[in-house]
Amino acid sequence: MARTKGSVGADTQKAIFEAAKSLIETKGFSAMTLRQLAAEVGLQPGSIYRYFESKDALLQALMNQHMLSLLESWNKVEGKGEDEDEDEDPVSRLRAFVAFHIRYHIERRADVIIANLELRALGDDYRADVVTKRSHYEANLRAILAEGVKAGVFPQVDLEVAAYAIIAMLTGVCFWYRSDGRLSIDEIIEVHQKLVLQGVVG
Repeated sequence: MARTKGSVGADTQKAIFEAAKSLIETKGFSAMTLRQLAAEVGLQPGSIYRYFESKDALLQALMNQHMLSLLESWNKVEGKGEDEDEDEDPVSRLRAFVAFHIRYHIERRADVIIANLELRALGDDYRADVVTKRSHYEANLRAILAEGVKAGVFPQVDLEVAAYAIIAMLTGVCFWYRSDGRLSIDEIIEVHQKLVLQGVVG
């Protein structure tokens, strides 16, 4: 009997993830069926349940994968751990956050669309887990803003509101950015760095 595409453990799960992202991005999570997903990967419909116990569990896994990757990638940019540099000023850290967030989200557009537009589709327990990880990421920006306020380079501001506003603006880029557009990613990052710093510093 011929082996189905991606029928070996980790390869199958990776293939399911990629096919699910494509289907959810184009059809929406509610409209996507596990039968369609199985057909995309080359599996029998029932075989999907060997990897995920439910459709909700699959969506949660996709979102968790995105959030864990986002947190890990930002930690590398921050140099946390062996290369931690505690002397970097909050303005530089804020500029770095803006650049990182925009570039990461543009390069992973499907992940971002799913994480932002389909969160409402998750059940309460699944949603709470994803929201907790999202809060951990947002806490990094709040910490940068708090450091700036403490150092006197940023004015007093509601840190939670400011962080939500900045992240909403930066994340929005991936919904309208086009690689064949007028501006490059670097130019878009520069514009947003100016907007954020002008909004925070004045």
